[in-house]
Amino acid sequence: MWAYESVFYQIYPLGFCGAPFENDGVPERRITKVNDWIPHIQKMGADAIYFSPVFESDTHGYNTRDYTKIDTRLGTNEDFTEVCKNLHEAGIRVVLDGVFNHVGRGFWAFEDVLKNRENSPYVNWFAKIDFGGNSNYNDGLWYEGWEGNYDLVKLNLRNEDVIQHIFSAIRGWVEEFDIDGLRLDVAYCLDKDFLRRLRKFCDELKPDFFLLGETLHGDYNQFMNDEMLHSVTNYECYKGLYSSFNSMNMFEINHSLLRQFGPENWTLYRGKHLLSFVDNHDVTRVASILTNPKHLPLIYALAFGMPGIPCVYYGSEWGAEGKKENGDPSLRPSFEKPEWNELTDWIAKVAEAKKTSKALQYGGFSSTVLTNGQCVFLREYEGEKVYVTINAADTPFFAGFNAGAGSAVDLITGETIGLNNGLELPPYSAYFLKV
Repeated sequence: MWAYESVFYQIYPLGFCGAPFENDGVPERRITKVNDWIPHIQKMGADAIYFSPVFESDTHGYNTRDYTKIDTRLGTNEDFTEVCKNLHEAGIRVVLDGVFNHVGRGFWAFEDVLKNRENSPYVNWFAKIDFGGNSNYNDGLWYEGWEGNYDLVKLNLRNEDVIQHIFSAIRGWVEEFDIDGLRLDVAYCLDKDFLRRLRKFCDELKPDFFLLGETLHGDYNQFMNDEMLHSVTNYECYKGLYSSFNSMNMFEINHSLLRQFGPENWTLYRGKHLLSFVDNHDVTRVASILTNPKHLPLIYALAFGMPGIPCVYYGSEWGAEGKKENGDPSLRPSFEKPEWNELTDWIAKVAEAKKTSKALQYGGFSSTVLTNGQCVFLREYEGEKVYVTINAADTPFFAGFNAGAGSAVDLITGETIGLNNGLELPPYSAYFLKV
């Protein structure tokens, strides 16, 4: 599967393009801005892009009005076709947000229910509608909203007409935009039979079509298996990544990685490929959550060095800030143009290392050296060994371990580094040592 060897770049299009929050219905070809960023995305080393919602919606994209039409605020279907064509020509695959758990109040079938009530042919398209109840919109009916949010009307994914409507839309996205996969919003809420049917449908629709699910906690194998999704978001390690640095406690992230990918028989996800990230459109940006800015390059080294598919959120590659407590729009800004600095350069190097090392893509995980402020772990696959080393402290540290070789090549810089039953790690340093 191509995704297991890829580096992802996430764009939240409505914010990225500077679209108004409310859908004003005014057509504007904002999505073509992505074309200007393609050289930057290539230079940074990403070869797959995940677009948050692009289809017609009420406000933020997750309250869909029409699965077949690019949001008016972003442009036309033809505009997006051109963007996808340019991305593909640049060697960048395209994954779209599939928002199938719920739709917006402006979704055409729900509007018919509001107008025609019990007489609407679409009443059973939704999870539960009670014409004797009410919601905060005071429509004289109650319906199930996602986590109590009544702007998000829950779909009935056991209704065959709903399933076929969604499948028809996905087929259209492949035919029109040639997309390579889907990221399923709130996948942990989706009906498991629907997920099985979706996987079968997509397998037949396009070879190597990638299905990624948004999951938070619990056993990811419920959703990530041979019958359902190829991958899920690794929220368990998301928290461990930044708090291991902030509390100078590398045991935290290593505990999660051993639990998920370690050598023991009870390991949960060994041989599977979860999506690794240090931030995204829903959480505080990593530059705003790390207490020591010198840890920024190191957290990316850890995210790219650990098992999984790394994903970088637009703007964070140069250290853009944004805090969740200031509201979602502050996490989803429009930047006039991409920036490039030492952090971006570093991410490009770790991305290149990831893409050229089978051990970093497919290798297992075993802990070699572990202290509060340092960790060394081994990624090994078909004879290729790569030691990932992190020193988060402001002082040098000698990491003692026998790599079975007198030297190693750092995949990040290309330099040859001598090993003498270990090596001294400079302050705030990271290596990917191939022996």
